[in-house]
Amino acid sequence: MLRNFLIGLIIICVTQVQAQTQDTKSDSYRMKSYVDALMKKMTLDEKIGQLNLLTPGGAVATGEVVSSGVESKIKAGSVGGLFGVIGVDKIKKAQELAVNGSRLHIPLIFGSDVIHGYKTTFPIPLGLSCSWDTAMIERSARIAATEATADGLSWVFSPMVDIARDPRWGRIAEGAGEDPYLGSKVARAMVKGYQGNDLSANNTLMACVKHYALYGAAEAGRDYNTTDMSRIKMYEYYLPPYKAAVEAGVGSVMSSFNEVDAIPATANKFLMTDVLRKQWGFKGFVVTDYTAINEMIDHGMGDLQTVSALALKAGIDMDMVGEGFLTTLKKSLKEGKVTLQQIETACRRILEAKYKLGLFDDPYRYCNTARASKEVLSADKMQAAREFAEHSFILLKNNNQTLPLKKSATIALIGPLANNKNNMLGTWAVSGDPQFSVPVLDGIKNIVGSSVNVLYAKGANITDDTVLAKKINVFGERVDIDKRSPQELINEAVNTANNANVVVAVIGEASEMSGESASRSDIGLPENQKELLKALVKTGKPLVLVIMSGRPLTLSWESEIATSILQVWFPGHEAGNAIADVLFGNYNPSGKTTISFPRNVGQIPIYYNHKNTGRPLTGDAWQKFRSDYLDVSNTPLYPFGYGLSYTTFSYGDIILSTNNPKGNQSITATARVTNTGKYTGEEVVQLYISDPVASVTRSVKDLKGFKKIMLQPGESKEVSFTITTEDLKFYNTDLQHIWEPGEFIIQIGTNSQDVKSATINWRK
Repeated sequence: MLRNFLIGLIIICVTQVQAQTQDTKSDSYRMKSYVDALMKKMTLDEKIGQLNLLTPGGAVATGEVVSSGVESKIKAGSVGGLFGVIGVDKIKKAQELAVNGSRLHIPLIFGSDVIHGYKTTFPIPLGLSCSWDTAMIERSARIAATEATADGLSWVFSPMVDIARDPRWGRIAEGAGEDPYLGSKVARAMVKGYQGNDLSANNTLMACVKHYALYGAAEAGRDYNTTDMSRIKMYEYYLPPYKAAVEAGVGSVMSSFNEVDAIPATANKFLMTDVLRKQWGFKGFVVTDYTAINEMIDHGMGDLQTVSALALKAGIDMDMVGEGFLTTLKKSLKEGKVTLQQIETACRRILEAKYKLGLFDDPYRYCNTARASKEVLSADKMQAAREFAEHSFILLKNNNQTLPLKKSATIALIGPLANNKNNMLGTWAVSGDPQFSVPVLDGIKNIVGSSVNVLYAKGANITDDTVLAKKINVFGERVDIDKRSPQELINEAVNTANNANVVVAVIGEASEMSGESASRSDIGLPENQKELLKALVKTGKPLVLVIMSGRPLTLSWESEIATSILQVWFPGHEAGNAIADVLFGNYNPSGKTTISFPRNVGQIPIYYNHKNTGRPLTGDAWQKFRSDYLDVSNTPLYPFGYGLSYTTFSYGDIILSTNNPKGNQSITATARVTNTGKYTGEEVVQLYISDPVASVTRSVKDLKGFKKIMLQPGESKEVSFTITTEDLKFYNTDLQHIWEPGEFIIQIGTNSQDVKSATINWRK
C-alpha cells in the first residue's frame, strides 16, 4: 500500500512539474508569436522608436536635457516609454496618445525613480540596509510597488546595488553599503518585492537594477568619474549584487555613466553582452542612464552617430532621453555600421517587457483612479514607513545609559534639523512631498505629550555658506539661512540648554548634500554646527546627538564630546515619530552599519574586507616599516556591522559540527548569544570566514551569513550557520569560481571586528 501511495505521489509531482514547464513554454511561445506578428507590421522607424525613452519634464530630472515634441513623437510611434510623468490622469492621457494616436497602437511603458518608497517615503536605501532585515526590505519594495502601480507606473529605476567604499560619493545614500554578500541579499529582496510572482498583476511592476557596472567605485568619490579595477576585484566584490538581481529575475538593467577598462559602460560589450547575457543569462532589456549615450562624446568615443552605434552593438536596447538611436540608427544601418538584426533584437526585448507587464492585454491596467485614491499615502503605508525608519537607526554611542530618555524630564531640543520638514525625506524622493513629513519636534510631542517639557531652539543653520546653500537648494529650499546671526542662534540654544535636564541636538546634512552630483571632499559636520556643539558641551548637560545624513560622516571629535549618538540617516515621512519612538525606548534600536565610518577623509577608501600587505600592522600601536599612518589609526571609527542596543549581548565560543570536513560535506557553526541587559532587544549575529592561504591573495575576512534574533532579558539562543564549500569560493586569475582545501577561520560576532573564532581544516 505504502509503495503504491509513494509511486502515485511521485507521478502526481512529475505531472505537476511537467505541466508547469509546459505552461512556461506555452507562455514563451505565445509571447514570441505575438511579438513576431507585431514586428512584421512595424516599419524600421517604428522599431527604432521603441528604443527611445523620453521625459516630458515636470518632475525632478537627472540631467540637463528635457525632451521636446513628445506628443508628436508618441503619435508617430517614435517613443517606447516615458518617465517623469506622475499620476494616473497624466499617465492615462499619455497612454491614450500611443494607443489611439499611433499607427500600431503600441502602448508605452511608464517608469520613475522609486528609490525608497513612492509618494509614501521610506528611509534612504543605505538606512534600510542597516536594518539587516531582508524580509522587511522586500516588504518596503512590495509596498512601494503597490502604491506606484496604483498611481499608474509599471517600471521603477531601482534597486541601486552599487558597492561603495568611499563615503565622499554622494550616491552611497542609494545603495546597501560596502559588502557584496549583504548587497546581494538586498538586491534579491528588492527585485522580489517590486516584481512579485506575477509581473502582469496590476500591483507589481518591472524593476531595473542599476548602475551596471562599478558606478560606486568612482575615483576620488566624485560622481560620474572614471572607474578602473582588476577583473578579480570586479568579479569578487563589485559584480555580485548585479548578478544576484539577474538571478532574481529582474526585468531590466540600467547602464552606468563610468568607464570600465577604458570603455564607457554604455558601449562596453564585455559588460553588456559577454557578462550580462552570456555568463549570467539575462533575458530582459538594458536601458541607458540619462543621456549616457550622448555623454560618450565627451569621453572621447566619437560623434553621436558613432557612439549610438557603439552602444547598440554593445547590447544597449533603450536610449534614455538622448535620442541618439532615434536620430542616427537609420543612417548607421544604411552605412553598414549596425545591422537590422541588432535593431530588431533591441526592439523585441522592449516589446517582450510590455507583453510580460500585460500592457498589450490592457494598456490602462495601472490607471485606476479609485485604486489610486485608496492606496496612495494610506495610513498603513505611513505606519510601515515609521517601522522601517525605527529599524534603520544605529546607536553609535550611549554613555551612562543616557538613552532611552526619561518620559518625565525637561529636554532641550536643538539643531537645524530638529523642526524641519524639508530634509526628512532624503535624496531621490522624487515623488514624495516633504510637507507631509513629521519633524522631530512634532514626533516627540506625539509620543510623550505633556509629560515631557520640550524646549526648542534652532541653534544653527545647516550651513552658513551661502554659495554651498545655493547648490544644495537646486530642487527647492533645503537650507534656510536664518536672519539672526550665528552667535544669536547659539546664545538662544545655550539658554535653552541651561533650562533642561538633557540636550538632544538634531544635526547633520541637508538632504541634497548627498545623492547624485552631491559628492563632498570634506564629509564632516559643517563648521557652524560644530560651533553650536562646542557651546552646548560647555553647559555640562548630557548631550545626545541625532545625526541625519546620506553617508557616514567623520565624527571623531563628536564621538568624544557626545554622551550618546544615534545615526538616523534620512528616515522618510515618519521621521519625527520614529526618532521619538527610539529616543524614549518605545523601540530598542537594532541597526548595524553597512558601511565603515572613517576617522577622517585621509583613511578613505576604508572597508572591512581589505587585503593584507606584506607588512601588515599587528595590533593598534604604530610601528615603523609597517602599513600604517603617522597621524591616525588604521581602524575605522565605527566598523562594518557595528551598532549598539539599549541592552547588551554576550557571545559564547563557537561550536563546530566538525573541525575536519571533507569534499562537499557541510558543517554547522554555532554560537550561544545571551541578552545580558535589562531590555528586550534584537541582535544581528554575523558570520565571517577567513582564508589565510590561497592561490591568490584573499581579504582578511568576508561576510558569509547573518541572522537577526530577538532576545528577552536573560534569554539565550543557539544561533547556527550551515557552511558549505560555496562559502569558501573565490575568483582565481582565470576568473574561475573555485575553492581550495586548507585552513579556514570561522568567525561569529556582533560586528566585523568583535568576533569569536574557530579554525577548521577542509580537505578535498
